[in-house]
Amino acid sequence: MKIGFIGLGLMGAPLARRIVAANKDVLLYNRTASKIEAVACVGKNAKAAKSFHDFKDCDLVFTCLALPQHVLAAVVEEGGIYECLPQGAIHVECSTIGTDTSRAIAESAKKKGMQYLQCTLNKSPVQAEKGETPLFLGGDKQAVDKIKDVLSLMGTIHYVGTQEQACAVKILSNLMGMSNLAVLAEGIKLGDALGIDREKLLELLTVTGAHSFQMAVRGPWIAHKDYNPRFSVDLALKDIRLGYKMAQEVQYEPTLMADTMKRFEEAQKQGLGQQDCAAVTDMK
Repeated sequence: MKIGFIGLGLMGAPLARRIVAANKDVLLYNRTASKIEAVACVGKNAKAAKSFHDFKDCDLVFTCLALPQHVLAAVVEEGGIYECLPQGAIHVECSTIGTDTSRAIAESAKKKGMQYLQCTLNKSPVQAEKGETPLFLGGDKQAVDKIKDVLSLMGTIHYVGTQEQACAVKILSNLMGMSNLAVLAEGIKLGDALGIDREKLLELLTVTGAHSFQMAVRGPWIAHKDYNPRFSVDLALKDIRLGYKMAQEVQYEPTLMADTMKRFEEAQKQGLGQQDCAAVTDMK
């Protein structure tokens, strides 16, 4: 099986590395050449693609890109991979996209005679390097089973149902996770006002009902005001907005999550967009 991987960012690179390290035949594409080299070097059978046309013989292609518009441009728009891939090829889309983008991809894949699977990701690049990323898969179950050996290299497989449902699970996860982070940030700031040391407060809260994934992962960063961008405010806000739009499509008003969106919008206005989403703690 010839595999293609497009997008070697914070999550794409560690996922691709796991496939390359298994000595699969992998073709890598990224706009920054150094990122390709950092992935290709861990295996024997990885090569750099010069353009999407190089994927014309691939049986399986992964895309892992930052924004929905990047996905559409790389996949279904003029010059995208769907113009190059052969009939019967499987496309696994790993980005966080809205259900509307997913529908557009599904329609295009059907016209081209290809299989499209949505594989949204959870947790962080650290888990991705270890092969511990939860993979929320939607689409044809037989296609999932066909590439199970490759998917298993990347993480743990969770079959969700449709492509849209796979998108929704990730968006809901990020909506709830970022709302949890907003509450954590506010609690830490209240602790500051009360004169409680951040590290000590977080240590004490880990044995209470306040403990959470966000506290475990981002709590130490917040304590030391380490806001290097593992998952930036800009990306978090993009996902929150996708979730809010998804809710509106089904006539549901997520009031608490709307408050979270306002908080992240304010963080972006304050120039914190490129910092880790934990930076909402120290907004002015």
